[in-house]
This record gives sequence, structure tokens and C-alpha cells, in this order.
Amino acid sequence: MTQSALTHDAFLGGKLHLWQRRDGYRAGVDAVLLAATVTATAGQSVLELGCGVGAASLCLGARVAGLDLIGVEREETYAALARRNGLNAVTCDFTQMPLDLRQRQFDHVLANPPYYRRDASVAARNTAREAALGEDTPLSDWVTTAARRLAPGGHAHFIHRAERLPEILGALPHDMGTINVLPIAPREGRKAELVILRARKSGRGDFTLHAPLVMHAGAAHQDGDKYTPRVRAVLRDGAPLTF
Repeated sequence: MTQSALTHDAFLGGKLHLWQRRDGYRAGVDAVLLAATVTATAGQSVLELGCGVGAASLCLGARVAGLDLIGVEREETYAALARRNGLNAVTCDFTQMPLDLRQRQFDHVLANPPYYRRDASVAARNTAREAALGEDTPLSDWVTTAARRLAPGGHAHFIHRAERLPEILGALPHDMGTINVLPIAPREGRKAELVILRARKSGRGDFTLHAPLVMHAGAAHQDGDKYTPRVRAVLRDGAPLTF
């Protein structure tokens, strides 16, 4: 891929720069928010399913030093960019990972699965963008694969559309507990459009639905629209997003 087909974009207020395709799917706010919620500590192992150019994993690595980060990505163009960006990325479909990965257990598995079921929506014209946004591997496969790759006590982390939360909950194996859900609303008083879900393997804690994270200040869009302080700290300063 030629240099002119790429952009080198700043994340976390310039703490991290990532090579991305100029066209097709481009990582954005969702990956950064997901990374900010991962409760990893130095020395732990992290697997990202469908890592794209590595945005979520590398944002996490910028916040927490000393992690063993691995991504799997079926589209070689994106996997190659993830490797160029500094992530150990394996080109494969996560449902058919190589044996060495299937034999490993991880402290954390994270995923930002495609949001849209194509039996209820229109496919994107750009094939690379469609591969990232249009679901062709069932959401349940993302959930069960994440659970299988976890060590006992490990955590699975997902970001997805709010209306698909029941599917994620229904797909979680019985040994996944201590489920925490953070709704994400565009503005105060608006319904949540996204959710971040964290579940622990062998966890026995209660299900917790947290107060929504509000993205934007004000009741309606304005010129110079501003993020709320909590969101701005995540996006600009690389702060953790605890819940």
C-alpha cells in the first residue's frame, strides 16, 4: 500500500500515532473508550479479537506499561498496519486461530465487533469498511471465543450497540459472571446508544448496570461541540474510564 493511501493519526492527545487507511474503516472514539475501561495491570496478557490497525490494544498499552498484547485480524491489510503500528498482530479469522493461540489463556480479551446485522441494515459500499461494520460472524461467536481464551479470573470486554446487549448477555457462558455494563449516551437525558460490558470468568459478583457515561455537554449539538470532562480526559489525556 502506497504512503499516499495512508494517514498517520494522533490518539490520546498525541501520546500515540497510528497508521490507517485513508479510505475504508478508520478507528475512532469507540476503540479508545473500550481501551480505557480495561482493568489490566503490568505483566498481564491481553488478546484483542478483530484488532484492525491495533487502536484499542495500543491505546491500552499507552496507558498500562508492561502488557503482553496480541491482536488477531482476518484482513491482512489491517493486520499489516497493526504490526507497523507496533502491535503483535496475527492474520487469521478468530474462529480459526493457530494452535499456539488456542492453547494460551489470557488475563483479558477485548473486542469491538461489527455493529450491524445485515439482515436489518444496508451494507457499506466500501468493502474494507463493510468488513469492519457489517456482521458476518455471529455476535455469539465473538462472545464465546473471548470466554474460551480467558484464564480463570480473567475478564472479557466488549463495546457494542445498546440494542444488542441482550444478545451479548445471552451468549455469555454460564461460568462468566460479575457482569458490569456501562451505557454510553450522546447527551444528558438521551437514551444510550452504546454499551461497554465487562464479565469475569469464574466471577460470582452481582450484575451491575452503571449510570450512563455522557459523551457531549449541552442539550443539542453546537458549533465547537465539546466532550464532557470525563470523556475528554480519556480521549485527550489517556485517563482510565473506571466503572
